[in-house]
Amino acid sequence: MPREREIRETVTLPRIPRRFSHFVYAVLQSGLTCGIAAAIASFSFLAAGSFVSHWLRSWLLAWVIMLPIVLFAAPAIRKLTHLLTREEIP
Repeated sequence: MPREREIRETVTLPRIPRRFSHFVYAVLQSGLTCGIAAAIASFSFLAAGSFVSHWLRSWLLAWVIMLPIVLFAAPAIRKLTHLLTREEIP
């Protein structure tokens, strides 16, 4: 286990300031959602052997369109969620 700890301690990722967390969230959420949706839409290309290229093009197009939408919609969705929910009373 000491070797695993050494590896973990030597690998450090650059950290983005928390004030940009909204942008990081939007990039990750839109990328994941578009990737899944593009894979579902490209499933019929699996038999033809062109699934990967079709999926990649579909994902990139969907992500470019979806990223700005998520960036602008997320704050409104967060506020709406807050309005529709209540604090749990212990």
